[in-house]
Amino acid sequence: MITKRIIPCLDVKDGRVVKGVNFENLGDVNSPVALAEYYSSCGADELVFYDITASSDGRKLFTEILTETARNVFIPLTVGGGISTIEDFDRVLKCGADKVSVNSGAIRNPELIREASQLYGDQCVVISADIKRVDGEFHVFAKGGREDTGMEAISWIKKCVDLGAGEVVVNSIDTDGVKNGFDLEMLKAVCEAVNVPVIASGGAGSIEDFITLFKEIPDIDAGLAASVFHFGEVEIKELKEAMAANGITARL
Repeated sequence: MITKRIIPCLDVKDGRVVKGVNFENLGDVNSPVALAEYYSSCGADELVFYDITASSDGRKLFTEILTETARNVFIPLTVGGGISTIEDFDRVLKCGADKVSVNSGAIRNPELIREASQLYGDQCVVISADIKRVDGEFHVFAKGGREDTGMEAISWIKKCVDLGAGEVVVNSIDTDGVKNGFDLEMLKAVCEAVNVPVIASGGAGSIEDFITLFKEIPDIDAGLAASVFHFGEVEIKELKEAMAANGITARL
């Protein structure tokens, strides 16, 4: 059985980690460098670093804080925010990222996925999809969840994988920060549509939520969360021990 990954997420705004509910009402948490060091040392399998206002502000991702963060972690680091060109991919990778996550930039120019995967390999290209239900349909949102593109999400994700994305992060806006569990319906639909690793994001509130995720959707590759890790509500070591006790393969 493939080892299931546990991935803390650093949502960075103005050089600080923040967290909100349903992508709104963001509150300050900590320094991304300090949190990254902590997670790197306590058993996280990977880290995700999002500059969450880069796209909506129309600017490039902050590189100084990213470089310092990358220098202090020894696990794979995925970075996103304001990625719109091949030059952005190159800059972020040179700052120390292992993988690059693209969302709004791919919505504007889907060919960016193909170009990046041909240059750097599909394992380097992560499509991050912010999804919300609109009139009973899964819609893709852009600019940090602020703009409804009107696109149906499952077909969009499938298109991105066909273009060369090697991994998918599914961010459920409906469950983000609510802590009532992952959006299993949405995640099952994505896993059935693609054959690349899928990472679940949005809704984790307890160890049991991760156990339910991996048991209900055996094909899911990883669980990603922010506030439950940031505020010590779920300790990664205890989570992995619980996973192992429930027959879910984890790196202990």
